[in-house]
Amino acid sequence: MGQMRPVSSEYDYLSQMVPHHEDAIIAARQLQRSNRPEMRQLGESIVTTQTTEVGRMKGWLERWYRQSPAPSPSGTTMPDLSGLSGDQLDRTFLQYMIRHHMMAIMMSQQFLIHGEVRHAEVAAFAREVRDDQWAEVRTMRQYLARWFGEQNTPCIPHMPGMTPGPHMSGMPGMPGTTPG
Repeated sequence: MGQMRPVSSEYDYLSQMVPHHEDAIIAARQLQRSNRPEMRQLGESIVTTQTTEVGRMKGWLERWYRQSPAPSPSGTTMPDLSGLSGDQLDRTFLQYMIRHHMMAIMMSQQFLIHGEVRHAEVAAFAREVRDDQWAEVRTMRQYLARWFGEQNTPCIPHMPGMTPGPHMSGMPGMPGTTPG
């Protein structure tokens, strides 16, 4: 499975977030086969939102960082879901996508706290990713609890240099926060 790398610059953030989003899009497309309308809708939402976001990020990379290496995946954080169906598809997707979203949240937060921000629109984008994906994490955790009886799914990856900020309140596993 892919590993998170520290985010110290705008280029680091964008170049890591593009393949990260692309990984989520591939996995979310598999939810077209889900028996649950909520899961099909979640998949459609992730595909639509993150496809648009990938386009924005690639545009910024082309405009501002043309001389830098193109984004490349450091490994997938999602399993191959193509052979799964029914509850197995939904449960596996939820378990892994929660972790996957938490990685994006942590990368966004790390960039906002420690990164070199050169363009205000990238900082605004990072805040949007952080907040929107945290809302989706809460929804996915509710689905796991409701459909599979799973409570308090561990989902906080370790990221060097990451410290919790005020926007991380209520995130399980973050020091000094309370469960949300």
